Amino acid sequence: MRFLSPYSDQLLSILRVMSGLLILQHGTTKFLSFPVTPMSGISPMTMPGAAGVIELVGGVLLVLGLFTRLTAFILSGTMAVAYFMVHAPQNFFPILNGGELAVLYCFAFLYLAAAGGGAWSLDRIRGK
Repeated sequence: MRFLSPYSDQLLSILRVMSGLLILQHGTTKFLSFPVTPMSGISPMTMPGAAGVIELVGGVLLVLGLFTRLTAFILSGTMAVAYFMVHAPQNFFPILNGGELAVLYCFAFLYLAAAGGGAWSLDRIRGK
């Protein structure tokens, strides 16, 4: 399926922006209570709160495509820690322990750490 090949750099940017927006929600619910969830209003001094800071700042940086590789690498590690601390102890299988999203985020962010921000990123503008 080669018909999308000419658009791979733009699709990389779309993956980065959408991943950034999705992880940003985790940070906004924790600190801005938007949208309101059971995780809203937690203290930044807790482990989920520390993750929320990383999600909030990292989400904004990913959406902008600024410091993409470093940000994505940190987010990938954060999601790996989330999986192994929260989900894995419940059950071996991600489908049973509710950890599919953490695993998918982890590897999507790891890919972005390797691939960069794509055509539509501030990193690309800064590099010129």
